Amino acid sequence: MDITAVAAKGHEEVYRISDPEAGLTGFIAIHSTVLGPAAGGLRMRVYGSEGEALEDALRLSRGMSLKNAAAGLPLGGGKAVIMGDPARDKTPELLKAMGRAVETLNGRYWTAEDMGMGPGDMAVIAAETAYVAGLAGGAYASGDPSPVTARGVFNAIRLSAADRLGSPDLHGRRVALQGLGHVGSHLAALLHAAGARLIVSDIDPARTARAADTMGAKVVAGTDIHRAEADIFAPCAIGAILNATTVPEIRASIVAGAANNQLATPEDGLALHRRAILYAPDFVANGGGIINVATEILRIADRQCFVEDKLAALEATLGAIYRTARRDARAPSAVAEEVAGEKLRRNAA
Repeated sequence: MDITAVAAKGHEEVYRISDPEAGLTGFIAIHSTVLGPAAGGLRMRVYGSEGEALEDALRLSRGMSLKNAAAGLPLGGGKAVIMGDPARDKTPELLKAMGRAVETLNGRYWTAEDMGMGPGDMAVIAAETAYVAGLAGGAYASGDPSPVTARGVFNAIRLSAADRLGSPDLHGRRVALQGLGHVGSHLAALLHAAGARLIVSDIDPARTARAADTMGAKVVAGTDIHRAEADIFAPCAIGAILNATTVPEIRASIVAGAANNQLATPEDGLALHRRAILYAPDFVANGGGIINVATEILRIADRQCFVEDKLAALEATLGAIYRTARRDARAPSAVAEEVAGEKLRRNAA
């Protein structure tokens, strides 16, 4: 295995991981350990190039620093990515190789599930490193974080609806949901139970067909989901969906979803604000998953109580961000970055 340090401005440590025998090429990025050991999931997806994979790891790890700070967790920000199709290229050998790479960092980075990964994969990785969370079994096992992520996003949607639409009641509200993967499917179920009318898209037609059959969802193409006539747009797939092309086309009055790094650039958050579209900053709205994972990393005995308390605090943080943004006529995205950034700066001093 080859582990090579990569220079990246603003990050403490970045490594390129390569193990040709295991079919592994990937990156581990540690953005900050100011608040504690870096924690963030392991993502596996098809990338167009190593440069694209590295950029994803860098953006995601920075987002994890902000997310953990916003959630009030004693954890820093990190992320790992593996290049490849998880449906075709993922093998036990590849996962074990990544586990060995994580182990070399001696606890400066803790990994967990993300796109393309599940609890079973974490169990394979755990055979090679102690620094893995999201396991299905064990004394402090936290399991799949997806349902808790979905709950946090659902809370953010209700709070956003109360702020912008006058009521948290989602009955009859139209929600355009992009992505029905681990988190998106759980969120869809919560929204459906709350009486929302779903408009959905996903790269897997079986998922959208299931949503149509079981929840009466309207199915649209992925290229059209952000343009759907809806009250709320919930991005739950890949990042950078909010960009110079899509923002002018959004017809919803609220954007609140589970995807990481939804804004392609900070300017896109300002563009949403100028259009009077209320944006729930993603690293605040989707913090439920890392809260769940943190119980395993921090060895929290009463996991349920910890998660409930932190979810409530996260909702309160989002409410405070909205109030500050409204008072100062600023974009919520800018306020959220300021709030999380101040926590990092205060602890670095």
